[in-house]
Amino acid sequence: MEIKRRDFLKILGLGLVGSITSANFLFRREVKAQSYIAPPEALKAKRWGMVIDIKKCVNAQPDCKLKCVEVCHKLHNVPSIPDKKKEIKWIWEDEYEHVFPEQPNEFVAKIYAHKPFILLCNQCANPPCVRVCPTQATFKREDGIVMMDYHRCIGCRFCMAACPFGARSFNWVDPRPYLAKVNPEYPTRTKGVVEKCTFCYERLAVGKIPACVESCPDKALIFGDLEDEHSEISKILKERFSIRRKAELGTDPSVFYLI
Repeated sequence: MEIKRRDFLKILGLGLVGSITSANFLFRREVKAQSYIAPPEALKAKRWGMVIDIKKCVNAQPDCKLKCVEVCHKLHNVPSIPDKKKEIKWIWEDEYEHVFPEQPNEFVAKIYAHKPFILLCNQCANPPCVRVCPTQATFKREDGIVMMDYHRCIGCRFCMAACPFGARSFNWVDPRPYLAKVNPEYPTRTKGVVEKCTFCYERLAVGKIPACVESCPDKALIFGDLEDEHSEISKILKERFSIRRKAELGTDPSVFYLI
């Protein structure tokens, strides 16, 4: 039976509305956080967040040689795989036009054109990756950190498809042969699991700040409690103008960029 053009357009329109509604639901619906009992010596917060001072970061490169990336990857046994299609990244760099494609300010774009920006998991308050995970291998803690349980991960990669920031990597091959030196204090991963930055939760548990923040020679990275009005990160966000990646999606990222 033939479908009239008008009827076809109605069906197509309903399909698009359904897709948009589903996407809106995926990105904006509140995710229930899992309870977390921090040890006595741990650093504590209601919601951990990070600020990246773009001017400090950009002006320091290439002199800083991205120590934050080097330290993070070494500490967390992130493999160095030459094949870009199989690479694993927790912190990485990209150009302004790719990091903030939705920012219309052409003057800001000219200032930062072709200069590298530091990227990492945004630890969203409404993380779509958590919603789509069928095994709860990725989940959100009460302090806002989006975690990974490598033992629960079945490699479906739904979380990668849902993440609008490209912050997750999949182990297409066994990563262990690509480690120059293994840190015995952090687990190595296996082929077939997803991984990402977790705000150095293991360091927070023993009273230390994230390694990337600690290692930055120019103090371009600031870490703290977003819900504590007296914290350094809250004060600087009140004083300086900041932007977040794809904030219009409603995921509520916890990583801010000062411009």
